[in-house]
Amino acid sequence: MSALTIYPESNPQSVLQQTEDGAVIKQALAEVGVRFERWEASAPLTAETSADEILDTYSAQIEALQAAEGYVTVDTISLASDNPMKDELRQKFLSEHTHSEDEVRFFVRGEGMFYLHLDDRVYKVHCCKDDLISVPANAKHWFDMGPNPDFTAIRFFNNPDGWVANYTGDEIADGFPKFDS
Repeated sequence: MSALTIYPESNPQSVLQQTEDGAVIKQALAEVGVRFERWEASAPLTAETSADEILDTYSAQIEALQAAEGYVTVDTISLASDNPMKDELRQKFLSEHTHSEDEVRFFVRGEGMFYLHLDDRVYKVHCCKDDLISVPANAKHWFDMGPNPDFTAIRFFNNPDGWVANYTGDEIADGFPKFDS
């Protein structure tokens, strides 16, 4: 189930707000410039569903978001717990970083945790199947897929080169609870 936990940046043991209510999550994130939506598939999807089938199933939502936000590239990414590179891939995303464009992910299946370091707070967003999150360009954040990743997501890009991280060098991510999938 989707969830939001908000912490002061200086104290990961102190919870300022915690909710699983989708409307409350959407509102709290909108207040800091983060898009959060729930989409529904027009057909059942599984781990074996091809990228083309996934993109076709969500074509109406994809086209609407592309038209509204100008995303030029859309693809899918899948990661399973038996991937021999899973630990290396997890580490790549666990350090705080920014991007020069929005980081937009729609979870077709599975789950992952986005941590957004905005102003003097950290927003931990547990994203699950049917969740879309758009982290604004230049927002400090990190992502944890957990030790046993199992997800498929649609990714949207303005930059045809895809995912490019600018690491901040801040070790804040080390102090917050990891996602234990």
